[in-house]
Amino acid sequence: MPDTSANTQHPGTPQSMTAFAAGRGNALGHDWAWELRSVNGKGLDLRLRVPDWITGLEAALRARLSAALGRGNVTLSLRVSSAEAGGRMAVNTAQLDAALDAMAEVEARAMARGLSLAPARLGDILALRGVLETASADTNTEALSAALLADFDAVLTDFLAMRADEGAALAVLLDAHLDEIARLTASAAKAAEARRPEAAAALTAALSRVMEDASGADPDRVAQELAMMAVKADITEEIGRLDAHVAAARALLAHDGPVGRKLDFLAQEFNREANTLCSKAGSVALTAIGLELKAAVDQLREQVQNVE
Repeated sequence: MPDTSANTQHPGTPQSMTAFAAGRGNALGHDWAWELRSVNGKGLDLRLRVPDWITGLEAALRARLSAALGRGNVTLSLRVSSAEAGGRMAVNTAQLDAALDAMAEVEARAMARGLSLAPARLGDILALRGVLETASADTNTEALSAALLADFDAVLTDFLAMRADEGAALAVLLDAHLDEIARLTASAAKAAEARRPEAAAALTAALSRVMEDASGADPDRVAQELAMMAVKADITEEIGRLDAHVAAARALLAHDGPVGRKLDFLAQEFNREANTLCSKAGSVALTAIGLELKAAVDQLREQVQNVE
């Protein structure tokens, strides 16, 4: 099997899970049409709709897709028809079973609601897409399968190229979001440093008020409690973790291979730190920066969902 991914994946560029490719071909007295598409998915979900009378075709196609893809909900459809006179009609049993199962479910739901449906006619069932296919009576399915697999390589190459192109566009967006997060993190660090004298004065004033109103209170104990409050309001650790997450995300974007799951985890960590920063803000300026940071993180998370 040729390596279809070698010429389409750009080193250091994430791959998108969204792509589409189509193709047509003919050989051995048959015409065919391919459609290959994918959308976002937590794992790799392959759904193949191919003629079951072509021996070994589905297993071979599934193996090629599994080797080339890491994640995504992928659908491959193949329609084959005879280009010769005298072709025979063959029932695609898998498609027929799926259609009958769907009809049974519809009828059961209708009966549960007191509705009566007219019986389905044979012609209606056979007219459903994929149920009835054309096959030659003397078809050499092994030779046809080999021809189809050879033709599929070009479709898969186009498909992977689109995933790579979409991934390159995603990388630009993700870089921009990371730049914005880094900028806001730096602004938060400056705002936190600027509020430090004001926060210290506020704690000192609070200590004075407490000592005036609390007769017999242990000054050391009160000072210790106020110091703990100051530590809880400090965002130094959050700033450090945000900077580390930005660096980790950039490293992942420069890495070859599927990185979507790791980026998704990092996006959740970004969100956690942004929420903590907002809860510790203690000033209007830092709160405003925290809210902008949350918005930037949300945009990052949305785009990360498209990465393989």
